[in-house]
Amino acid sequence: MTIKNHRQMLSSTAMRLTNNTDDAQDLIQETMIKALRFFDTFDAGTNVKGWLYTIMRNTFINQYHKNARRRNIITQEEQITDAHLISSARGNQAESTFAVGDIYLALNALDKSRSVPLIRYVEGYSYQEISDQLGIPLGTVKTRIHEGRKQLRKQLQMYADTL
Repeated sequence: MTIKNHRQMLSSTAMRLTNNTDDAQDLIQETMIKALRFFDTFDAGTNVKGWLYTIMRNTFINQYHKNARRRNIITQEEQITDAHLISSARGNQAESTFAVGDIYLALNALDKSRSVPLIRYVEGYSYQEISDQLGIPLGTVKTRIHEGRKQLRKQLQMYADTL
């Protein structure tokens, strides 16, 4: 019995693996080439069908991994092209410009009693430092920062929905 007698089994297995007629034919051809190349390693009297199936399965798996690596490299290269980076930066810059403008508008809409403590808090000052600088009680500083955040959150809700 020759390798050619097992072509039907190889065809059905290749179709199951690839789900594509052309890819299945390529897989069969690659399997047959490897079987002929390594026929001297085949032990006479053992299962030819199982040997061919193993060659086909391993060939398919190796091609799959090779294609997956290639797709990953192509995707990474597409993501770092100059045109893509410039386009991405322009989009991010435009979005950031709108967001910063909206933040300033929202901050300006706050009354000074809330905006000043909030801005100082965002700048990194502690509640106690803000209290000392503004000459107001610590509890009042905390309340004004809390109320300022709440008002900003309400005015900038559209940005929270996109995150």
